[in-house]
Amino acid sequence: MKKLEIGAKTYLYPMPTTLVGATVRGKPNYLTVAYCGIVNYNPPAISIALGRAHYTNIGIKENGTFSVNTPSEEMVKITDYCGLVSGHKVDKSGLFETFYGKLETAPMIRECPLNLECTLMQTLEFAMDEVFIGEIVAAYSDERYLTDGLPDIKKMNPILFSMYDNNYWRVGDHLGRAWDIGKELKSKKQ
Repeated sequence: MKKLEIGAKTYLYPMPTTLVGATVRGKPNYLTVAYCGIVNYNPPAISIALGRAHYTNIGIKENGTFSVNTPSEEMVKITDYCGLVSGHKVDKSGLFETFYGKLETAPMIRECPLNLECTLMQTLEFAMDEVFIGEIVAAYSDERYLTDGLPDIKKMNPILFSMYDNNYWRVGDHLGRAWDIGKELKSKKQ
């Protein structure tokens, strides 16, 4: 079957759906962000790409901190809402129960299964965006979302996003264990 060229776009599926938090002008603000990814293992680092005009950017630059919160599928409507309205016009500080960790300036959402508290390491100016790279200084979760002390993707039920058809999705079935399921092929190919 012939491969079709479909254009140079950011087709990387699935994308996470996150709520990025920052204290802006003394209040917590949250923005829905899908352009979010792991940058480094040690130190643990994450990137978020935000359009320059976003209200959240002000707080990230002002405090040098931000949070990345993973909402569950039960939060899909409020998560979408946070991406529809701007903090420039709507006060989103009361939408969630906010808590603070060790940095005391990165607001996090108690209702989210997983929260990453970050210090700003670097800001990259890129086209019409600002890419914020943050070191994860702490992670928080309720015990009910953990298995053997680690976040459990099925218990968390995170919201997945597909960019070019603008749809939210849920996690599917387990396929196998990483660095294990391919061992059979490894032994046959060597």
